[in-house]
Amino acid sequence: MRIIQHEIVIGPVRRGFHLITGKIEESLPELGNVTRGIAHIHLLHTSASLTLNENADPDVRTDLESIMSHLVPENQSYYTHTLEGSDDMPAHAKSALLGASITVPVSSGRFNLGTWQGIYLCEHRNRGGQRRIVVTVLGE
Repeated sequence: MRIIQHEIVIGPVRRGFHLITGKIEESLPELGNVTRGIAHIHLLHTSASLTLNENADPDVRTDLESIMSHLVPENQSYYTHTLEGSDDMPAHAKSALLGASITVPVSSGRFNLGTWQGIYLCEHRNRGGQRRIVVTVLGE
């Protein structure tokens, strides 16, 4: 059993859903030596999230942003956490809904994703800044 761990810095990126599968794989050169295992991918922030979704049609990313903004709108009178801007509390709620971590199997030196699956960084702030991700791979 071997353990690989890297911290990856992404961004800053604009608000929205951003495919980062390739960026993560490029940051893990040792991944090619893992025949089978599991990767835990964890975002070190509370106003962005990670998710797995379609990697082909960019309209999916646009629609996901629209759906999340509709589900958790800004400037609601019932928000009490408002000191950091109108997009901050909704960003925390969106992060809670989608989550800060995903787990992906590793096979033959690559993430074992479905044909149309990709890893997304979901930036929920208008100006979120750099985002840090810790990737831990357990495998052989």
